Amino acid sequence: MNISTNDFVRIRWGLAFLLLSLVLAFAMTTTARKLVEKAQMEQRQLEIQQREIRTRLSRAPEEERELRNKIALFLQLQERGVIGQEERLNWVEQISRITAARRLFDIQYEIAPQKPLSESLLPGGAAAGDYEFMSSTMSLQMPLLHEDDLLGFLADLQRNVHAHLLVRDCAIERLAQGQERGVAAQLRAVCTIDWITLREKRQ
Repeated sequence: MNISTNDFVRIRWGLAFLLLSLVLAFAMTTTARKLVEKAQMEQRQLEIQQREIRTRLSRAPEEERELRNKIALFLQLQERGVIGQEERLNWVEQISRITAARRLFDIQYEIAPQKPLSESLLPGGAAAGDYEFMSSTMSLQMPLLHEDDLLGFLADLQRNVHAHLLVRDCAIERLAQGQERGVAAQLRAVCTIDWITLREKRQ
């Protein structure tokens, strides 16, 4: 069957309409697919948000308990005077007072400058919100009659100073006859002790 020019002229508007219909159908299909994909993405985001909200709600009682514990600890530290600037003069006075009260031998010690508490002692570092844990390390040498002298000294010190004492290490050795002056020194303790306080961060 032969198609003449006159036949093509008669069907050209039909062909144009068909082509336009195909273009519109393709555009509508593409738009619909994009709308479906957008709706699916929004649905997934809503589901993720809902899961996050449910997770936060489920953790709320635990977070409340943690907050209450932190507040209780903060108040306890505040009551003991651990929060604030270190009181070195008071520390020295307490060491002298306890030494005299317990009739201990002369104690030799040196307190190093204050610095942020080491991560090896406090995992996570010294930062605690608007506060930071500070430490002054004391090297202590103490002649002893017996081990209880050391234990009593440390207990009295912990009760009376405005700091938290952390005994990092302590070694006790027996003294040879005549190594120490005096009547009864039989032992010597060599200790490393951290005086820990909590202070506001400096700007």
